[in-house]
Amino acid sequence: MIKWLGAVVGFFLRGLSGAVLGFFAGSIIDGFFGSNKSNARSVFQDYTRPNVSPADFELNLLSLCSIVIKADGQVSQSEMDYVRQYFVSTYGKDKANAIFRSFNEINKKGEISAQRVCTFLAQRTRYEVRLQLLHFLFGIAQADGSISNSEIQKIREIAGYLRVPLNEFDSIKAMFVKSANNSYKILDVLKSATDAEVKKAYREMAKKYHPDRVNTKDEAIKKGAEEKFKQVQAAYETIQKERGLN
Repeated sequence: MIKWLGAVVGFFLRGLSGAVLGFFAGSIIDGFFGSNKSNARSVFQDYTRPNVSPADFELNLLSLCSIVIKADGQVSQSEMDYVRQYFVSTYGKDKANAIFRSFNEINKKGEISAQRVCTFLAQRTRYEVRLQLLHFLFGIAQADGSISNSEIQKIREIAGYLRVPLNEFDSIKAMFVKSANNSYKILDVLKSATDAEVKKAYREMAKKYHPDRVNTKDEAIKKGAEEKFKQVQAAYETIQKERGLN
């Protein structure tokens, strides 16, 4: 590909900076003259992809809520109330009702595609926001008192579409579905991990899930980040007590 040839030539001419410039220029040429123009993408497209608007984010979030609520084949009133309460507390009653009206119009047009919705969000939201989306969806599934296997599988499918790896999904799942070694699962380490490995995992998790890293105007997603951050802290404190760590 031209971009790689440009990088090699640039490296020999001007070192690392030349390689970067060569790759950049080659990418532009690839975008215009690539053999498969329908799939060609320049680096300009990658850097200028638009952020999701608040209205689009709200409707797509509501679409994911609907998918999870229907995952076990029945619509639970407690799960519906959980979603409605979230939108009302976040946006106010009037705006929440307007969002639901818009969603109902879209919903009448047919079955909602989880893959389409997630692809849209994955291209326009930060990774930290997508993690909080999964956390929120698990909250919906738990609203009726239990999380079914079909709901877990559906959220796992959504995680894949959102480009969230399985270990991250398992970490979030452990916050809602309790099992042996739960605190270790939340921190994404084995129980056999050394003290140093546990501390490192905690620092990485705390940094990743810190509310300040969730760059979104959606207040409920921010609240979800705070809750998740607290659970990471609680998991580490549990392990600290078990091991006598300082």
